[in-house]
Amino acid sequence: MADFLMPSLGADMETGKLVQWLVKAGDRVKSGDVVAVVETHKGAIDVEIFLDGIIDNLAAVDKEVPVGTVLATVRPPGETAIMPAPGAAPAVLATPVSVVTPSEVAPRIAANLGRTRISPAARLRAQQLGVDVAALGAGSGEGGAIGLRDVEAAARPLPASPPPSAGSTVHCGFDPAQMRLAIAAAMGRSKREIPHYYLTDSIDFTAATQWLAAWNAGQPPEQRLLPAVLLLKACARALQAYPQFNGFYLDGGFQAGKGIHIGWAIALRGGGLVAPAIHDVDRQGLPQLMTAMRELVQRARAGGLRSSELGDPTITVTSLGERGAESVLGVIYPPQVVIIGFGRVQPRPWVVNGQLAVRDVLAVSLAADHRVTDGHLGGQLLAAINEALQHPDIL
Repeated sequence: MADFLMPSLGADMETGKLVQWLVKAGDRVKSGDVVAVVETHKGAIDVEIFLDGIIDNLAAVDKEVPVGTVLATVRPPGETAIMPAPGAAPAVLATPVSVVTPSEVAPRIAANLGRTRISPAARLRAQQLGVDVAALGAGSGEGGAIGLRDVEAAARPLPASPPPSAGSTVHCGFDPAQMRLAIAAAMGRSKREIPHYYLTDSIDFTAATQWLAAWNAGQPPEQRLLPAVLLLKACARALQAYPQFNGFYLDGGFQAGKGIHIGWAIALRGGGLVAPAIHDVDRQGLPQLMTAMRELVQRARAGGLRSSELGDPTITVTSLGERGAESVLGVIYPPQVVIIGFGRVQPRPWVVNGQLAVRDVLAVSLAADHRVTDGHLGGQLLAAINEALQHPDIL
């Protein structure tokens, strides 16, 4: 028999609230199934299980509990269920885990496709409005997923809720003020505990710009690539050559990540920031990566992230885009050991073969953990990213 625990969804999470079970006691579960919804400062998160068997002893909902709390037990099929004593509370680990450990870095497994596709925020709203999710059919989201507007449209005949007063927070699993406090706490801890070093460089992005223009010219809008996908792939290519940056600082030493799972920083419309993982970036082609990135951004902003996406990024990449600043110096998200930042692409004077020319130039930065690497190796990582972006056709 194994315990299913309140997962750690990043270094800035200490507690979570179990708000809904998507299974019942006695159900058969398998690795990758979404079994519960947990509310954190990042919103309502679909929580996957990475155990196989019969789930039992489900914890009560609507209680704030520490990371590491036992939420349920999973026993092999055929094993007799052990029922807790009446009134007994779920067990709690002696030392709750507050950061991702190697045992918690779960592989990417698809969510359970047999259940209704609905974002956690929409599911919670459906509960509030008394909407039967099973009766809604396909939603307006990608792949027929049900979103907030589908739920609210179904509930339109019901009396409308009064608008929130000025300064109040709309509670759909996301509280911007709480997220801001959590981000500040995590970044404060990072700056106190991690000896950062910083490097910056400028990349001639002209070859990438020209290649993208040629690629997109023959593609329908939904299949066109953004510069960000080249940045992701170039980082993954560089991490293959320099795996010392891909992983975690835990228990006094570096522990390599199991796969290149890049946390992509996403600004939320209501304020705040999340950096869920795009898994196995090195193994995906550019069109596949572009689809994964678009879908991840949509779900992050709609409140539909999964626990596996928040629990196992091995590195974070932030890109400010064309409307961002010229450059960015990031703060490492523990227990990761590096964050890579890209500013906006802009025309600059550049020397090419001894001649002055105008080129598209991109600023790149690296903040890394001096307990694991030093500036010499960091410089090599930036050089590898630069080299990869000079040959976008082979990314």
